[in-house]
Amino acid sequence: MWLSKKLAAYRAAEQEGTVADMGVTTIGGASASVMTRGEQRDLEIFAPGGLVWQPRAGDTVLVIKGGVGCQEHCVVAAATSPVAPEDMAPGELFLYSAGGASIHLKNDGSIALKGTVRLEGDLEVQGNVKLTGTTRVYGGLLINGLVCPACGA
Repeated sequence: MWLSKKLAAYRAAEQEGTVADMGVTTIGGASASVMTRGEQRDLEIFAPGGLVWQPRAGDTVLVIKGGVGCQEHCVVAAATSPVAPEDMAPGELFLYSAGGASIHLKNDGSIALKGTVRLEGDLEVQGNVKLTGTTRVYGGLLINGLVCPACGA
């Protein structure tokens, strides 16, 4: 009887506890392990629609609890303050990878890309284009529908 009451009290306290915890990823990837009040293993990762993300070991992440009795846990976000650009303004979006590539969508309508850009498919640009650095064109280059003389046929 005493043991039953203790277990019931423990479960009630656990259910009344927080439904979200900050933790540190101990094993990154598609089914991460996170140290919060104890280590939670094989947690499912959630992100906004259209975005695939996997935390790295050492990332500070947000773990939420759900399901019956808050027994199910999942990772929904990571701390981003350490990687945010210093000039980033409210309303802007910064997408980055561990390898250093990034896309910064700015409030003035500009897009800052960092890294090697590889394009598969067609590219249509309206407006002014400024290229700085080495530009390599493999294949033909048309200017106003005509083959560029420097590029040959």
